Formats: sequence, structure tokens, C-alpha cells
Amino acid sequence: VQLVESGGGLVQPGGSLRLSCAASGFTFFIYNMNWYRQAPGKERERVATIGSLGSNILNYADSVKGRFTISRDNAKTTVYLQMNSLKPEDTAVYYCNVWRQGMDYWGKGTLVTVSS
Repeated sequence: VQLVESGGGLVQPGGSLRLSCAASGFTFFIYNMNWYRQAPGKERERVATIGSLGSNILNYADSVKGRFTISRDNAKTTVYLQMNSLKPEDTAVYYCNVWRQGMDYWGKGTLVTVSS
């Protein structure tokens, strides 16, 4: 299993970023996919979940509802996180995650910094 995040960077408050996670090494479309984040000095928290093919699962943390959108392209085995109206408190390392056969798999993360 390999998960590779990209798309992070520095953005001003109110700006937007789109994160991508390229997945490989497993049957992508049958698994729910997650985005987590970890801010400095804080615990890792789940930001969003999207269900497998045919599932209508879409869950968001309260802190990002209405601003972030998770999506997936099963043909490209990629999951996305569109982040709008970014706030300084969204600053964190963002991780892609899949729970598969009793194990958690993580990417190395991509840093998002929201600052003026």
C-alpha cells in the first residue's frame, strides 16, 4: 500500500488549496478513504471520509463543514480534498489514510500553512 499526498503550501486566509492523494497497492475502489490533519502540538484528527464505490458515505469534522469537500476518482485511484475559505487554524500536516484488513495505512503528509 502506498499513499502519496501533494498540493500543500502557503496560502493566505480566505484562500483555497486542493490536496491530492495518489493511492496504489490495493483495490482502491472498495475502501473508504480518509483525510486527517495534525497541527503543531495537537493530536491528529480526522477531517473527512468518503465511502467506497456505491457507498454514500461523506463525513466531515464540524470544524471544516461547508468549507472542505472530499472527492475521489476511482479510475485514477486518487482522493482529493478541496479546501476553501481557509483559516489560520487549518494550518497542519494533512495525511491521507486507509484502513484496510485491520491495519491503518498513512502517507507521509503534506504541509498546509495558512498565514498572511
